Amino acid sequence: MLLRNYSFPGRYGPEWGSGGIFGLRYHNSVLYFTLAFEAEAHFMDMANDEEKTYDFTLVGNAPTSGGDTYNAVETVDEFIYFGGWVHAPAIYREDRRILFNNKYSHVHAYDTEEGNVRLLWKDSIHHETDWAGEISDIIYDPYGDRLLLAREDGHTNLGVYSLNRKTGKADPLITEPSPKGTRVHDVAFFGVGNNFTGGVREFRVLDLISGKWDSFKPGESVDEKPYERPELGAMATAYNRALAFVRGGIFAGNPYMGEELTFYRLFDFPTFYAPLRVNAINVGGGILTAFNAHHDASYRRDSAETGIDWDFTNTVVGSSVLVYVAPPMVKIVGAFGARVTSIEKMNGKILVATNTTPNTGATEATPFDTGNRDIVVLDEKILQERAPAVSFSLPLGLLRKTGKEIFGGIPLDGYRSARAVFYVKDDVKLKVYEYDLSLLPDKAEEETFDLKAGRNVVDLRTFSGIVSFELEKRVDGKVRIELS
Repeated sequence: MLLRNYSFPGRYGPEWGSGGIFGLRYHNSVLYFTLAFEAEAHFMDMANDEEKTYDFTLVGNAPTSGGDTYNAVETVDEFIYFGGWVHAPAIYREDRRILFNNKYSHVHAYDTEEGNVRLLWKDSIHHETDWAGEISDIIYDPYGDRLLLAREDGHTNLGVYSLNRKTGKADPLITEPSPKGTRVHDVAFFGVGNNFTGGVREFRVLDLISGKWDSFKPGESVDEKPYERPELGAMATAYNRALAFVRGGIFAGNPYMGEELTFYRLFDFPTFYAPLRVNAINVGGGILTAFNAHHDASYRRDSAETGIDWDFTNTVVGSSVLVYVAPPMVKIVGAFGARVTSIEKMNGKILVATNTTPNTGATEATPFDTGNRDIVVLDEKILQERAPAVSFSLPLGLLRKTGKEIFGGIPLDGYRSARAVFYVKDDVKLKVYEYDLSLLPDKAEEETFDLKAGRNVVDLRTFSGIVSFELEKRVDGKVRIELS
């Protein structure tokens, strides 16, 4: 597989812009992933050097499109369970719209020993413009021997569902929209809230033994400043804590250990830079995930139905970054283009699926996928090497437009040189907040600088851990943050 060129230019697959390579999972010598929007599930048997593809026609008729755009995959025994959504068949109209009459949410099982695919469950409301909640995460419950399905993206049938692995029967456990979850000790945490609007508003926790649910509100930020729109992209477990990767940072903690789910600001900009449409995996006792520069966006400025501001989604402030979290350290270990869609560990390598193009809006559908997608193969030693050079450039006018006061959350671990260059129109005071991802959390320290109209260089080498920034008033200009 490592000798093959896994690059996929866009082909027929009617949907909103571009999908990507999702669900990367290596299990029992088989590497699985789904190519969206072409609706192709790939299964590569490394032991026998064989590859099989599946076109989702167990769900409905061809031509199919979609597949998965949230990395809904789990492994149990010899099975790879993969979920998501699919049009079967796809209906594309020349007014650049997709009809959703044939859109299904699904869960399949691939038997790695027999080499066959079985449709375990599907769901559709057969509506022209609305759809049943997509499957955005699958978590195995070892005590109940069932699959827990997270569903947030859709109009009905949302929440967390329990799916019987043998019969394919699905039952709702809660009905609040939930995009992601993770298992911690003997419970399962699920983020609850609507992405593309407000983000996480609470965490619901299922006791896997008793079946009872608890509810916890997100906690305060270590810099004691507000955070906005914490849209949930991935969740993972380490150190007996739940970690939720959201737009603007990370929630980390465990209320059952007497901790709230504290917010640590990370890569927080007045844009849609966020860890969305990507997964998080455990590597070396820590967590590896990505923050993406361009995952969902309006294509045309006059597009009114996307519900997302054009500047907010199309201002690219920096590269997408691969981030390794080993508290209290947060370290950038890779720099990529528009977005990373899936991450997996295999035989001493890190597989990173990437895409050049975002998802777009409802009135911007195309009959083919618009992105170029590929799989980058890295060595695991990137986790221990020096961090790659990256930079971030932010127009300060976006702070004024969005009403945002604080930004940043830039991890400095692994860098020998770091600076922030401010170009401002007026004199202004700058506060720099310094903190790390300590467990238990510590409040941030702060230092104030006087910026003069013109060019100002703030040497960040005098700080450590993570730094964020706050201007005492709104000014025009820009800032460039350089790490090397």
